[in-house]
Amino acid sequence: MRPFVRIGGRTRAEVDLPLEALVSTVPSSTSMMAGKFAEEHRVVVGLCGQPRSTMEVAALAGIPLGVARVLIGDLAGAGILTVHSTVDRVGPGSELLERVLTGLHSL
Repeated sequence: MRPFVRIGGRTRAEVDLPLEALVSTVPSSTSMMAGKFAEEHRVVVGLCGQPRSTMEVAALAGIPLGVARVLIGDLAGAGILTVHSTVDRVGPGSELLERVLTGLHSL
């Protein structure tokens, strides 16, 4: 069965999930999974034993990004995954990042 069918055709997660958002399992949360979720959910939980980005989860699970976002949203809503906050417009400016990138390319 296609992942889109398994998620009921939903296209949006109930939590904000930028591509770079890191997600990881909540300690001892796998016992909460018993019989409640589809196989795709279990795959996502298995991948999130260590923090991974939303994009990385989609790629490693071999599912479309939109599907991964919905699955991660389901699991975060159930308290099985933690969505770590990302930096939002705070941090180094683009000029500094360009200088760092230029320096890395020269190595």
